[in-house]
Amino acid sequence: MELKLSFPADSPPLSVIAAAKIAGVPIAADPTLAPASPPIIHLHNGLKLQGTCVLLRYISRVGNIPDLYQRDAIESSQIDEWLDYAPIFASGSQFEEACGYVDGYLLQHTFLVGHSLSIADIAVWSGLAGTGKRWESLRSSKKYQNLARWFNSILAEYDVLNEVLATYTGKKGSGKPTASKVKEQQGAKANLSKGNGDATAKEKEGWRQTSEVDLPEAEVGKVRLRFAPEPSGYLHIGHSKAALLNQYFAERYNGEVIIRFDDTNPDKESNEFVDNLLKDIETLGIKYKTVTYTSDYFPQLMEMAEKLIREGKAYVDDTPREQMQKERKEGIESRCRNNSIEENLKLWKEMIAGSERGTMCCVRGKLDMQDPNKSVRDPVYYRCNQTPHHRIGAKYKVYPTYDFACPFVDAFEGITHALRSSEYHDRNDQYYWIQTDMGFKKVHIYEFSRLNLVYTLLSKRKLLWFVQNGLVEGWDDPRFPTVQGIVRRGLKIEALIQFILEQGASKNLNLMEWDKLWATNKKIIDPVCPRHTAVIEERRVLLTLSNGPDDPFVRIIPKHKKYAGAGEKATTYTKRIWIDYDDAVSISVNEEVTLMDWGNTIVKEIQKDQEGNVTNLSGILHLEGSVKTTKLKLTWLPESDELVKLSLVDFDYLITKKKLEEDENFVDVVNPCTKKETPALGDSNMRNLKRGDVLQLERKGYFRCDVPFSRPQEPIVLFAIPDGKPQPVLRFAVPDGKAK
Repeated sequence: MELKLSFPADSPPLSVIAAAKIAGVPIAADPTLAPASPPIIHLHNGLKLQGTCVLLRYISRVGNIPDLYQRDAIESSQIDEWLDYAPIFASGSQFEEACGYVDGYLLQHTFLVGHSLSIADIAVWSGLAGTGKRWESLRSSKKYQNLARWFNSILAEYDVLNEVLATYTGKKGSGKPTASKVKEQQGAKANLSKGNGDATAKEKEGWRQTSEVDLPEAEVGKVRLRFAPEPSGYLHIGHSKAALLNQYFAERYNGEVIIRFDDTNPDKESNEFVDNLLKDIETLGIKYKTVTYTSDYFPQLMEMAEKLIREGKAYVDDTPREQMQKERKEGIESRCRNNSIEENLKLWKEMIAGSERGTMCCVRGKLDMQDPNKSVRDPVYYRCNQTPHHRIGAKYKVYPTYDFACPFVDAFEGITHALRSSEYHDRNDQYYWIQTDMGFKKVHIYEFSRLNLVYTLLSKRKLLWFVQNGLVEGWDDPRFPTVQGIVRRGLKIEALIQFILEQGASKNLNLMEWDKLWATNKKIIDPVCPRHTAVIEERRVLLTLSNGPDDPFVRIIPKHKKYAGAGEKATTYTKRIWIDYDDAVSISVNEEVTLMDWGNTIVKEIQKDQEGNVTNLSGILHLEGSVKTTKLKLTWLPESDELVKLSLVDFDYLITKKKLEEDENFVDVVNPCTKKETPALGDSNMRNLKRGDVLQLERKGYFRCDVPFSRPQEPIVLFAIPDGKPQPVLRFAVPDGKAK
C-alpha cells in the first residue's frame, strides 16, 4: 500500500524519494505543500511524520534492504552525523568546501559508513544531485575524483535513481535531468506509485552481475547460512570470498550467518587454528549469529549412522583402503555390501570401542556403485581414529567424514542454503542423497566460483608443507595468501573486501592476477600514508655542498603534501648529505639536480675509485634554480648520527608457475629464493613508527613496518608493499646456493 508523501513543489525531498525507490517503499507524491514546508509522510493510521531525517530513518526501517540505518551503536551514530551534515550541499557558499571534505574522506572508504550502502550515502548523494548543473560540471571534471567515483558507482548500482533524477531535478532549476545516462521513462508519473520492491531486491550494493546471484527459493527474513571452515589452518583469501558471500546474502535477505567449525579430523585440527580463524573472521568484519562446532553433534551423528545401518542404508566395510579406492573407481561392489544388519551393528560397536578389529573397518553409505558420478559410489561415513580431539579429548574413537557430517549438521541447524565453491559440484548429488536417506528436507546448495590467483597455492595441506619445512615463518608469513599474511605484507582489509566484492557471486571460473588487488590497495594507501626518506646503505655516496649550512638546521615539513592528517616531520639540513649510489652514477659534472624538499644544486666534481666506482660528489646549492628544468629529483639524508638503521624486505611468489595442473607436484616448482633483505638508512622520524604503520619511502615504494625501532643497533624492518605493477617471478638471486 502506498504512503502519501507531501512536499513543496519547488523543493522535492530528493533523498527521501531516492531512499524509497532503493528500499522498495511505494510512495505517492503530493507536491502541494507551501514553500519552505518540511516534507510529510501520511501514515495509514492517520498519523504524520515530518522532516527529511525522520522520513529517511522511517523508510530505512520499513524497506526491503537491511542495514540502511539499523546497525550497531557506532555505525548508527555515524549515519546520524552524516544526515546532519548533508544539508550543507544546499548552501551555495559552502558547497565546494563540503565536496572537498567528502572527497578526502572517500579516499579510504567505499561507503560513508561501514561496508554497505546506508541512508547516509543516499542523503549526501541526493544533496549533490539536487544542485543540478553545479555538481554536474564538477562531476565531469577531475577536481573531486573520489567523490565522483562514489557518486557514479551508486548511480550505476541503482538504476532507479535515473528515474528520480529525470523526474525531479528539473524542479531544482537545472532545466534538464543531470544524470548522464538517463533512460527514456515511458509512461513516467510524477509519483512513486510503482515502488520497485522487486527491483531493489536484486540491486544489493557491492556485488556485480546481480542477475546471477539469486538464492533459490529464498524468503526474506528466513534465510539461514553458515560459513564452515575446518580448523586445520588460517583463513586465506579464498575462504574470504566464501565468508563475505555468506554475509552478503544474509544481509540481502535479512537473514543470518552462523560460524561452524567443521572439526571432524583430529589429526589436523587445533585450538590455535580455531582462535586465529575467529580473529580473521573478525578482521573481515563478518557479522555472525553464533559459533557452533560439528563436534557438538557427535552423539546425534552416531545415532544417525546406527539408524542408517539398521535401515540397510549403510554398512560396515573392512576392505583395505587402497582396494576400496580401486573398487569405487571401477564400480565394483564391496564383498561387505550385503552383510546382515546384525553383522554390521556388531562391527559398528567394535569401531566405537576402538578395538583392533574395529580399527580395520569403516562405515559406508549404501548408495549406487554403478552411478557415473563416482561420489555416490558408497562413500565413507565413519572412520576410526585414536587421536584425541582438540575440544573433547579421547572420548571418541570414531569420527564422521565431511561427506556425512555436513548434510546432517546443515539440516539439523536449520540451514536454508549451503554455499559451496564449484569444486564440490560433483558431490552435490551425494549431499542430497544422504540428506534424503537421513529423512531431512533438502538444503539448497548455491555454488560460486573458487577464487584462484596466479603463482598461489590455497590448499591448506600444501601451505602446511611450507610451514613444516621452514620455508616460511608461519601461517602469518607475508608470502602466504592467508588473511594474516597479506595484511602483514601491507594489504588493507578495505582493499581485500573491495577486490572480492568486485568478483561478485559469479559461477564463472577465473584465474586472477595479484596486480589488481595491490593496485586497489595503492589507491587506498597512497593518498594518506606519510612520506619518509631512505638511502641504501651499500656504496652510498657523500655529496658535499660547499655553500651549504655550516651549522645544521631543522625545518618542520608535512609528511604528505596533500594530506595534512599524515602529520609533520623534522628534516635536518647539513653541508654533507648522503645519496643513493644509483643516483650518484647518473649525474654528470656541472649537471643541475633537485634535492627533494630543499632545492637545486649543481654538481661540480665527481670522485671515483680505481675500479671506476663513484665515491664522493661535490657541488654548490643553487636554490634559485627551477625544479622544473632538472632531470633528476634526488632523495637524500643528512650526514648525522640521528639516522636509523633499516632493513628493507621484499618478497617473491612461493612457486614459479602461474597455475599448477592437477597431476603436477607443487614441490617441483617451489621458488628457491622468495625473500630479499636490503640494509638502508632512514630519516630519524622513523623512530616513531609503530608495527603495522604504512609509509612511502620516496622513490622506493610503499612499505609496512613489521619491526619498529627498539635500539640504535637493531634495524627497523620494513616490508615492501606491491603497488600493482607487474613483477617477474624469480627476481632474486639465490644466496650461497640456498633457498630462502
